[in-house]
Amino acid sequence: MKVRRGRGWAGVAAIVALLPLLAACGPDDSGRPRVVTSFYPLQFIADEIAGRYNDVVDLTPPGVEPHEYELTIRQTAQVDTALVGFYESGMAPSIDQAMKNDAPDHALDVTSVVPLHAPEPGYHEETADNEDPHFWQDPVLMAHAATAFAATMASADPAHAAYYRSRGAALARQLEALDREYAATLQTCRIRTLVVSHDAFEYLGRRYHLDVAPIAGLEPDAEPSLQRLHQLQGLIKERQITTVFYEVLASPALADSLARDLGIKTAVLDPIEGLTSADPHATYLTLMRQNLAAIAKASACT
Repeated sequence: MKVRRGRGWAGVAAIVALLPLLAACGPDDSGRPRVVTSFYPLQFIADEIAGRYNDVVDLTPPGVEPHEYELTIRQTAQVDTALVGFYESGMAPSIDQAMKNDAPDHALDVTSVVPLHAPEPGYHEETADNEDPHFWQDPVLMAHAATAFAATMASADPAHAAYYRSRGAALARQLEALDREYAATLQTCRIRTLVVSHDAFEYLGRRYHLDVAPIAGLEPDAEPSLQRLHQLQGLIKERQITTVFYEVLASPALADSLARDLGIKTAVLDPIEGLTSADPHATYLTLMRQNLAAIAKASACT
């Protein structure tokens, strides 16, 4: 019988190529359970509560917008073998699909415990989205998410349930303290409108009674209309706004152009959808406090 050597070697090569992916389906190198999260704010909660006994894997890489990120095959395998999945449905379709098709043993969709709102009417671009996903800009809602995640971990790993609940309560207290800092600082602001590059800060505005006027809609790469830009120019002049905010994960071009035309400043406001490599010690708490300082400076808070 004639052996088809070419096809045989091709089969071996295909198996070798798949070995790293198959390895992802087994236990982590540490031998510890895995918790997968869909983007940074949820990773922060998971690290704080479960990081001692679990390997926490953020499925959205640093410096990447989560909205349109596509999971790799290896990441899909990580979801499939995770003990717990912590995600926000509607934020990243590929992650939603993985959580549905390759569900971990325990999964928490944060929208089941945190109410999402539609974008506020007014100075906002029309959008097909009917829910604003950026709840983490409100520390009170983050505290609700932390408490719910701690309960999910306690159910998934009963041996450490008391630890998870204790860590969840401690994190909730930190987030409640952050809320008090925001409330005390922002109640004194003379300027009470934020002009931002995309519509990621309405939960913050709702909690602390600020108007938020985005250049773009819920998607950071949306293009505003000329009518929208004229509206913003009128609003900035009318309310004596001094600063247009742009974001670390999006182009500052529109904010720069709008500010330059009106002779005002630009500054950074981090949506905290993901971390960058700029500060290796940055956390949700430090970035929220940086945002508070930037808002206070731009809004003439005393």
